[in-house]
Amino acid sequence: MTFQKNDFIEIEFTARLKDSGAVFDSNSVEELKKLHAGHNHPVEAKPFIFALGQNMFLSGVDDFLLKQKTEKFPVEYKIELNPENAFGKRDSKLVQLMPIKVFHEQRLNPVPGIPFNFDGKIGKVLSVSGGRVIVDFNSPLAGKDVIYEIKIFRKLEDQNEKIKSFLEFLFKQDMDFKVENKKLILETEKAFKQFAEMFKDKFKEIFDLELEVKETEKK
Repeated sequence: MTFQKNDFIEIEFTARLKDSGAVFDSNSVEELKKLHAGHNHPVEAKPFIFALGQNMFLSGVDDFLLKQKTEKFPVEYKIELNPENAFGKRDSKLVQLMPIKVFHEQRLNPVPGIPFNFDGKIGKVLSVSGGRVIVDFNSPLAGKDVIYEIKIFRKLEDQNEKIKSFLEFLFKQDMDFKVENKKLILETEKAFKQFAEMFKDKFKEIFDLELEVKETEKK
C-alpha cells in the first residue's frame, strides 16, 4: 500500500533538533513525562489523526510520507529535514528595530529573551539599548535542521471516524453531524455557523461531500 493524498492516518511523533537532540514537540507519553518532569500534574497524550496532503502537519513530513509504502502497521520512520523543508531559513528582514515607546504605551517592559505578541505576530526581544529595542520575528526553529520520529498506527477506513477527526482538528471540539445523500449535515450554534461554512470547499475536496450547516440552540 502506498500512502495517498487525503489518506487519514493515526500517528505518534517526536520532533528533535538535529544538533542537540532536544525535543521541541511530541505527543508521546514518554517524551511528555520527560518534558514535564517535576510538575505535579498528569501527563495527557493521545495519537494525532490527520489527512495527508492537507497542510495539517509539517509539510516536509507530509511530503515524505506521501512517497512511502507499507504492508503492515505499526510502521516507523525517522525523517531528517533541512530548514528549507522544515521551518524555513532565518530572514534578516524579520529582525526589526522598534522604538521602546511602543512597549511603554502598552505598559510592557521589554526584556531580552522575552517573546511578545504584536498583532498576532510573535517576536522575541534580542536587545534593549536606550530607546531602541531589537525584536526577532523569525520562528525559534528557523534555520534549524530537525528530525521527526514518526510511528503510524493505522490508516483510517471508516468515513464517520475520518469526518469526526477532521472536525476536531478544525474546531477543537466534538460536533454533531450526519451524512445523507452525498451531503454532510453539521449542527452548530448560530454564532459558529458562518465560520464553519468557510470550509465547504475543503469538505468537498477531502470527502466529496457537500457541507450543510444547520443552526441549533446548543451551548
